[in-house]
Amino acid sequence: MKRGHLILTALIFWAITPILPGAQADPWSTFKPLKGELVISGGTAHIPVMKALATKIMKVSPGIRISIAGGGSGLGIKQVGEGIVTIGNSGRAPKPEEISRYGLVLHRWAVDGVAVAVHPENPVRALSFAQLRAIYSGSLTNWKALGGPDRTINLYTRDASSGTRSVFWKKALGKGEIHASALFVKSNGAMKSALAGDPYGIGYLSVGHLDPSVTGLAIEGVTPTLANVKSGKYTIARGLYSNTKGDATGLAAAFLDALYSPTGQELIAAKGFIPVKG
Repeated sequence: MKRGHLILTALIFWAITPILPGAQADPWSTFKPLKGELVISGGTAHIPVMKALATKIMKVSPGIRISIAGGGSGLGIKQVGEGIVTIGNSGRAPKPEEISRYGLVLHRWAVDGVAVAVHPENPVRALSFAQLRAIYSGSLTNWKALGGPDRTINLYTRDASSGTRSVFWKKALGKGEIHASALFVKSNGAMKSALAGDPYGIGYLSVGHLDPSVTGLAIEGVTPTLANVKSGKYTIARGLYSNTKGDATGLAAAFLDALYSPTGQELIAAKGFIPVKG
C-alpha cells in the first residue's frame, strides 16, 4: 500500500487518518546504494525536521544531495505541483482544487500548534479570543488595557501564502481582520527573531519554534504546550504535510519512509511536534 495515497472523494477522511506502511527497522540502509538530488520547499515550520533528517541521510550516503527551502505553504504546493521541487511542504492540507489540478498526494506526518507569542519582558501572559481579535483588528492598540506597559502594541503577521497564518486567521481570529499596520515576516524563524527583539510586539509561530527568547501566551486559559495540542485543549493547531506530485518514488519515497520510521518519529518529537504514526 502506498503511503499517503489520497482518493479525492474521500478527502475528509484521509485528512484525518492517512494510511502508512509498516515502518522499516533500519531506514538508513535504504539510502546506502542511492544517489541523486532531492529538492524540497514550502512551509517553514517543517524546516528543522527536514534539515535534521537530510543531515542523517547525507551522512549515510554521500552520493545524495538534499536541498531545503522555505517560502511558505502556498509556494510549496505550487512548486511541487509544477514539478519544480520533488516534495512541497505545507502547514495546511492542500485545497481540493489544488489536489485535482496538480495530482497531489498528501503525507501528513505531524500535528503542530500555533502559539501566540510576545517578548519575555512583557508581563501579559494570557488573552481571550475576543482580546486577540481586538488586537489584530486594530481596535485594541495599547498594552496598558491588558495589564501591560503603556505602549503601543506592534503587530506581526505572515503573508497570505503561509500555512501558519491560515490556521491562525481561521482558528484564532475566526477569519477576522488583520490590520493593515501589521508588519510582515517571512517565516517562523523570522517571527521569533522579530518578537525576541521587540518588547511591545505580538505575533504567532509554530509551538515547535518556541524557546526562551519568546513567551507563548495562554489563550482562553490554555497554554500552547505539546500536551495541550495533543489533547485538543489548545485549539489553534494544524497538520504538517509533505506533498508529492503523484505517488512518491525514488529518493522522495525513501525520505518519507525514513520520516515515518521510529527514528523519524523520534526526531519529529524532539523538534517540538506531535508525530503522526498512522
